[in-house]
Amino acid sequence: MAPKKKGGGKLSRSEVVTIRLDLKLRFAAELVARKQRRTLSSFIEWAIERTVREEVVGPSFSENAGDTAYVAMANIWDVEEPDRFIKFAEQYPELLNFDEERLFKLIKNTPYFERNSKKKSDANTSGALRYSDRFWLKRIRDNWELLNKIIAGEESKEALSELPEHIEIPF
Repeated sequence: MAPKKKGGGKLSRSEVVTIRLDLKLRFAAELVARKQRRTLSSFIEWAIERTVREEVVGPSFSENAGDTAYVAMANIWDVEEPDRFIKFAEQYPELLNFDEERLFKLIKNTPYFERNSKKKSDANTSGALRYSDRFWLKRIRDNWELLNKIIAGEESKEALSELPEHIEIPF
């Protein structure tokens, strides 16, 4: 006999986040939550989603000018963290923190991850190369843990020298 399920499904649709709120802000949030007949956590999630849909993250000087965080999320999101990182780094490089800049530079400077040495343009990028076209994403995925350990100082860059520099592709 199968074990009896405990109440409710176990869908991983959300993540628990601990936040600190000023007492007055928390009180105000509770007032609005009551007005909207929501729990405080439901109200906070709604408020974040609303802000994400309105807040512009693409700088005015880039091809992503005017993109809201919601549009950016739709363009970048991938279930694979390395793929998501490459998309993020190529589309919104000005939003990378220092360690992310170092990680992206490490990937760009490692020939094993480069798809080919001939840089081709994407019609959607006004002649600029899209990194997702430039890189073997599977190779980055396969070495993601190593790359992050190098950035964290837990591994030496020398570990990358064990990767072959060029591999012939059979097609």
